[in-house]
Amino acid sequence: MELKPAPTRDGFGEELALVGKADKNIVVLSADLEDATRAEYFKKVCPERFFTLGIAEQDMIGTAAGFASEGFVAVTNSFAVFLTNRAYDQIRMDVCYNDLNVKLVASHAGVTVGEDGASAQCLEDFAIMRVLPNMKVVCPVDVIEAKKATKAMLAEKGPFYLRLSRAPLPVVTKDSDEFVFGKANVLRDGKDVTLIACGVMVSEALNAANELAKEGIQARVVNMHTIKPLDVDMIMKCAKETGAIVTAEEHQMNGGLGSAVAEAVVQKMPVPMEMVAVKDSFGQSGTPEQLLAAYHLKAVDVAIAARAVIRRKKA
Repeated sequence: MELKPAPTRDGFGEELALVGKADKNIVVLSADLEDATRAEYFKKVCPERFFTLGIAEQDMIGTAAGFASEGFVAVTNSFAVFLTNRAYDQIRMDVCYNDLNVKLVASHAGVTVGEDGASAQCLEDFAIMRVLPNMKVVCPVDVIEAKKATKAMLAEKGPFYLRLSRAPLPVVTKDSDEFVFGKANVLRDGKDVTLIACGVMVSEALNAANELAKEGIQARVVNMHTIKPLDVDMIMKCAKETGAIVTAEEHQMNGGLGSAVAEAVVQKMPVPMEMVAVKDSFGQSGTPEQLLAAYHLKAVDVAIAARAVIRRKKA
């Protein structure tokens, strides 16, 4: 039975409540947005281990670092734009410098935030989080993978940045699919070009592969759910076997998934690359579908990039 699209934040909230109820070492801290991030699911079952700091993201991170230094698993949550921008100094110095067990969970990332507009649409979080030593950066593709990522994140020590969606995303994985941090999953095989995507762009890449197949182009689709640590072995395998790569992400072109893949490719196995991403621009108000189209983040745009990179491969 095909599952209905669902926000990945729902998967986080459900798994956090489930694991947190059993693990008394987990505490959750909020900056007044637990209803929007779904951290409120934990609050309902474990109110004694839930702490509201008010609209004070820096204080939230500092307090979380204190909990983690005493042996707790400290889970923080907010909108991506507030968490990564307002509390960057505390994330850098309190959490990452000390390699503390603090989990940064950010919903409302990317243009699919929708009508809230540019001030709420974080398009640079991959870049500023992946540059930090000790930080792991993860972007689940759907609600099922969000549950797996949450469970694994809570079990593994160290700083994590988990990027979640407000908008419902198509379900493209199954409960039985393996999920391992730093290990990408091939969702569709192909020999002509590799489409490497994360988050909402994975389903767009799969749709692009279907369109390309009508032209006789076999596109491999890779779900790169972990931006850091990056699955370099998978990237090298794809570069060798298909000779061309397209990356697709709901993020600025500078510093995101495409940049991370390009860094690996240029050092180990240079092949033609194209990047589908936001091109040095802020967001704007609109529906998620309108904005994905406006910023050229649809399947048609991934397909255009694939054709272009294949032409470069043959040149």
